[in-house]
Amino acid sequence: MELPIRLSKESREPIYHQIEGQIKALIASGQLQAGSPLPSIRALSKDLEVSVITTRRAYQDLEYQGFIETIQGKGTFVAEVDKKRKDRMKMETVLGAIEKAVETALRHDYTIEEVEQVFQQVMIRLKREDGQ
Repeated sequence: MELPIRLSKESREPIYHQIEGQIKALIASGQLQAGSPLPSIRALSKDLEVSVITTRRAYQDLEYQGFIETIQGKGTFVAEVDKKRKDRMKMETVLGAIEKAVETALRHDYTIEEVEQVFQQVMIRLKREDGQ
């Protein structure tokens, strides 16, 4: 099974954290259902072209947080995550993405008003693409 994970070597966010965050997002969005098997640490490391240690760290963090579970001799699977927690994860993911975008704009000397204008332009573009 190949996971749709995209890593950014340029990001300041550690690779293991990028893997962890994207797997959480796949779980929160329902793309990965409870009980779904995950690739082995070795297989995911190979697919993503990262070290086994990096992938193990992401899996350990996810297991500690209750998002995945490892069954000895069988593999690693998506754990049962309640709807409230999934909704909270979705919100955190969206807020984080918007925060990064705003921080980028501010670093480029945009004013808050200009950031709001850009946000409105993006919303209009997305509504058009969505057919609304």
